[in-house]
Amino acid sequence: MTDKTFAITPEPPYYAVIFTSQRNVGDAEGYAEAAEAMSALAAQQPGYLGAESVRGDDGAGITISYWRNENDILSWKHHAEHAAIRNRGRRDWYTRYITRVAKVERAYDWFAKSSP
Repeated sequence: MTDKTFAITPEPPYYAVIFTSQRNVGDAEGYAEAAEAMSALAAQQPGYLGAESVRGDDGAGITISYWRNENDILSWKHHAEHAAIRNRGRRDWYTRYITRVAKVERAYDWFAKSSP
C-alpha cells in the first residue's frame, strides 16, 4: 500500500523530528512557498527518510520528519537555507513552536483490507 499521507520508513531504529507549531494570524505571505521549498530541500539531504504533516484551521500544525541518525538531523538543522527560513518563521509566521527529537525503536503498521 502506498499513501502520500504516510512516510515510508525502514525497520527501526531511526529518528523522528517532531515540529509542533502555531501559526500567527495573517501569516500567509510566502509561507506555502517556503514550506514547499523546505520539504523539497529536506528530501535531498543525506539520511532523510520522509515526513508526515497536518495543520488545522486554527493554525496549529505538526510535522514529523524521519531521519537515519542524529548527525543527519544536525546537518539539516544547520543547513544555511533551512536556518534562513527558520529565522523568517520566527519573525513572520509562528507565535510558537516546539521541536522534539526522538529515537524510534518500534513501529507498527495496520490498514484496512480493500473490500472484494
